[in-house]
Amino acid sequence: MRVRFNADEVLEIAEQIERNGADFYKRAAQLQRDSSTSAMLEELAAMEEEHEKTFSEMRAGLTDEERKEMTYDPEGELPLYLRALADKSVFEKKARPAEQLTGKESVEDVLRLAIGLEKDSIVFYLGMDDFVPARLGGRRIDDIVKEEMGHIASLGDLLRCAS
Repeated sequence: MRVRFNADEVLEIAEQIERNGADFYKRAAQLQRDSSTSAMLEELAAMEEEHEKTFSEMRAGLTDEERKEMTYDPEGELPLYLRALADKSVFEKKARPAEQLTGKESVEDVLRLAIGLEKDSIVFYLGMDDFVPARLGGRRIDDIVKEEMGHIASLGDLLRCAS
């Protein structure tokens, strides 16, 4: 049996990934001694929070067909599964990428780690594309990927300025 998701479920995952990303940047900001670096990381956390809002707005605009349930879930456990999937895929909470930071890293080190995590999110969404039929909002995944690519571009600009 092939697992299928709809756009609503993928956007729910996207929202959780953005929350995890905001947590990462906030934690990284707390570890920085340089106030300008800390402020920049707080801005990145705010950007993740804006992405979460963007995905929430995308989710609110879905059609009934794009919200159509694909999985029999009499116990209502699918949201828990989706949250766990998001937590394990990108900005993994258990591994806590922020805990890899000691506070001794340069801003460039932090930005490179962040870019890697953002790239992982794109790979995750591209992989999800096969699980969301077009009639259930598969095209929305392209919108998510474009948002994430924009974030990588912003991080890249910051990295060039910091180098």
